[in-house]
Amino acid sequence: MRASDAERERVAEALREAVAEGRLEMDEFEQRLDATFKARTHGELVPLVSDLPAPGAAVAPVAGLSPVARGASAPVDWSRRIGGPATSTWAVAFWGGFGRKGRWTVGRTFTAFAMWGGGEIDLREANFEDREVVIRCFAIMGGIQVKVPPNVDLHVNGVGVMGGFDEQTKDAGEPDPGAPRVRVTGFALMGGVGVDRKWSKTQRQRLKEAERLRLDRPDTGDGRKELG
Repeated sequence: MRASDAERERVAEALREAVAEGRLEMDEFEQRLDATFKARTHGELVPLVSDLPAPGAAVAPVAGLSPVARGASAPVDWSRRIGGPATSTWAVAFWGGFGRKGRWTVGRTFTAFAMWGGGEIDLREANFEDREVVIRCFAIMGGIQVKVPPNVDLHVNGVGVMGGFDEQTKDAGEPDPGAPRVRVTGFALMGGVGVDRKWSKTQRQRLKEAERLRLDRPDTGDGRKELG
């Protein structure tokens, strides 16, 4: 069956999601994207996304294509990032600082304390001991920053007295199917606890590069675009 421009664009969007999540290298993404806009039938489109994981729900179904190719966002494979022993369950900063970031495994209950100091808890590349984790933050004349990817289930309910306990969202997003639930709670006295929902710098660069490639493609005149 002949493929439409809308179907080609849905496959292209699925590929952009995949490269943004690190499932495809940039050179492979460019090859597949080029093949997508040159494809004329469903049979040519299907292999381009057949090895990508299917999300929990499909959007605008297209017969013969996987759910990813139908335009739904491909979620992270959280089953690989949930489970296993915690590498850290607490952190303290007193006239100094602490940091938990990169590849580490957060305990099901993580307690952080900062007094006249500061700390950073970055969960964007972290693994999780359990499907639900609780981050307890206590800041007294100090500060704690918690960074969470937009695609987890986040709940913030801390208290600030002569200070702040705030959540900021820089990247809109819905929780992935199977994503862990992160509860951030605690207390800030003359200090602050900030919770940021945002992609990591690497993920944002991948998204920008994928979008740049899409916009740089010249139109062929028949509604399709090709790499320059």
